[in-house]
Amino acid sequence: MRPVLRLARRTLTAFLLALALLAVTAAHAQDKIRFATNWKAQAAHGGFYQAIADGTYKKYGLDVTLLQGGPQVNNRPLLPAGRIDFLMTGNLLHSFDNVKNGVPTIVVASLFQKDPQALIAHPNQGYENFDALKSAPLALIAKDAQFSWWQWLKVTHGFRDEALKPYNYNLGSFLANPKAIQQGYSVAEPIYVENQGRFKPVVHLLADHGFSTYSTVIEARTETVAKQPDLVQRFVDASIIGWVNYLYGDRRAAHALMRRDNPEMTDAEMEASVALMKQQGIVDSGESVTQGLGAMNPARIRDFYQQMLNAGLYQAGDVDLGRVATFQFINKKVGLDVKAQLGGR
Repeated sequence: MRPVLRLARRTLTAFLLALALLAVTAAHAQDKIRFATNWKAQAAHGGFYQAIADGTYKKYGLDVTLLQGGPQVNNRPLLPAGRIDFLMTGNLLHSFDNVKNGVPTIVVASLFQKDPQALIAHPNQGYENFDALKSAPLALIAKDAQFSWWQWLKVTHGFRDEALKPYNYNLGSFLANPKAIQQGYSVAEPIYVENQGRFKPVVHLLADHGFSTYSTVIEARTETVAKQPDLVQRFVDASIIGWVNYLYGDRRAAHALMRRDNPEMTDAEMEASVALMKQQGIVDSGESVTQGLGAMNPARIRDFYQQMLNAGLYQAGDVDLGRVATFQFINKKVGLDVKAQLGGR
């Protein structure tokens, strides 16, 4: 064989081996994702921790770092600034505000079909009927809530400002006054009340009385959606699978990760919270039953926005609803097969 031909063959072989190595490296490469939540680790974040703990994110080619929020942490500005890739926020009010203020973010999924925001009361005080809550002499409501869903309660259900006092996320004032009502996360505060006050509170979920927002929504930058739709799809799909496995599978590894990030949490509290999420249909109800977790409906977003207009939180023309959310990554029945295998219902 001629030397030149042998050299050419060796060069070609080396080139093909290099291509194969690059392909293998690419196949095993993990896209690094920074994902932030809106509070300290708790069961309401469980599906995201589950997707880390059981390798679901990794299976979808994602190396996810989860940054927890908290009372002194505001992760919201980090998303438009490009310091994180996805943000878990509360409900659609935050997303409406972003659009109104020209912040280039968009909702890509909603893991909660119901907002867990609730009003809680002492038992045997006449508050078993939701309508009776507006007559309570003391309503402990945080300042930010006073200027959002409390306004909706006033317009829609006749609540009064005279009873208002700020809720500082301490149960002391509520426990000391049996006639008081206070805000609470329906999958958290009732557990704390039972642990500290030794009684089961009356819980009224605002979602069951018309507060129709989606909750635990995932936001991305509009640029990411436009330029990296495959990345967004993988993150949404993996998060959905994580939530299915968290609700209906083995949660122990996820709970261990959450205890690491938030040592105040206990397994018992997190299990109690999961039970409430299932009982109240927070995560898996309505559209998610047939379309898969994360499902959203544009008609429901329009309905909620109209409620907020009626409550005076926005003026006509403030929010272009077409920029609030995209539906291209959801309503695809992702995870329904996994749920069936786990016997979820």
